[in-house]
Amino acid sequence: MLSSSLMIRRYCCLSAVASFPSTATSRKKRLCFLGSPQVSASVLDALFNAASVPDSSFEIAAIVTQPPSGRDRGRKVMPSPVSQHALDRGFPSDLIFTPEKAGEESFISSFKALEPELCITAAYGNILPTKFLKIPSLGTVNIHPSLLPLYRGAAPVQRAVQDGVKETGVSLAYTVRQLDAGPVIARKKVEIDDEIKAPKLLEFLFAEGSELLIRELPSIFDGSAKVKAIEQDESKATFAPKISPEESWLSFEETAAVIHNKVRAFAGWPGTRVKVAAVDPESSMQKTIELKIITTKVNNDPDPHISETDGAFLSKGSLIFPCGSGTYLEVLEVQLPGKKVVDAAAFWNGLRGRRLSKV
Repeated sequence: MLSSSLMIRRYCCLSAVASFPSTATSRKKRLCFLGSPQVSASVLDALFNAASVPDSSFEIAAIVTQPPSGRDRGRKVMPSPVSQHALDRGFPSDLIFTPEKAGEESFISSFKALEPELCITAAYGNILPTKFLKIPSLGTVNIHPSLLPLYRGAAPVQRAVQDGVKETGVSLAYTVRQLDAGPVIARKKVEIDDEIKAPKLLEFLFAEGSELLIRELPSIFDGSAKVKAIEQDESKATFAPKISPEESWLSFEETAAVIHNKVRAFAGWPGTRVKVAAVDPESSMQKTIELKIITTKVNNDPDPHISETDGAFLSKGSLIFPCGSGTYLEVLEVQLPGKKVVDAAAFWNGLRGRRLSKV
């Protein structure tokens, strides 16, 4: 895998493109894929499978993804999940672009030489400038995990879960310079379960988006998709800003439903955490504990012994916290800093008789 600055020499001719996946390049549309995280890799996999069938109308001419970065505890520099998946599928490493920014002149020059007809984006994570969008003759189409124009932006699934909405979906839309504002080719609605966490919902929506894309590719290639695509109603647009680590802190002053939705929305990264006090009942000495909240649910039938002043209580294997407006949050799994995730009962036993109160 090469950076864009090293790729110019590779594109003096396009003969290598014909070697993957087919030698019949003149009869196939030249599609380029842009994506980075694991959910994007699932879309790429669907495109690889569709391109490999005997009567496929397209081939994957190139892949654009984020540069290798340090991941995991060892911070080992590794390719993006999309890069790794492409390599695992036998895609030529010299057809994988990894520009820092999509507007780099060396990248634009090399990419333009490929003469792509269509670009597909799925969580690429980089802004596409006008000079890039002008390259593919059939345009650029994005898989966006929301019912556009709702939840435009970087975190549509997390913000939808945080808001507690009951319905979301995935949209297939043309990419324009304004963020997620292009005409919508197709959409699919999905109901949101009260217990599902954002990472799992995101995975599901991109799987649904992959099916939507494969279904609509013929109309995109023949141009009829542009005719049927519907302009978005700007008056109904809402936005889903990027999540910051500072948002991970919870407050028991909020209702249990609000906290529960936030726990589901921020699962994985950045997670959600609280500060609680472990109090010795004999000496009244207390120790403040930072606790990462992993899994919760709203408790609609609280233990009758709990009151607003009692702090947390273990009931039926779960920690129950009084919250705002007389509501109660049931905490099922927690994690101490540097420790493994444990269930609430195991954490409670580790307190060794100390009471747990809100800070």
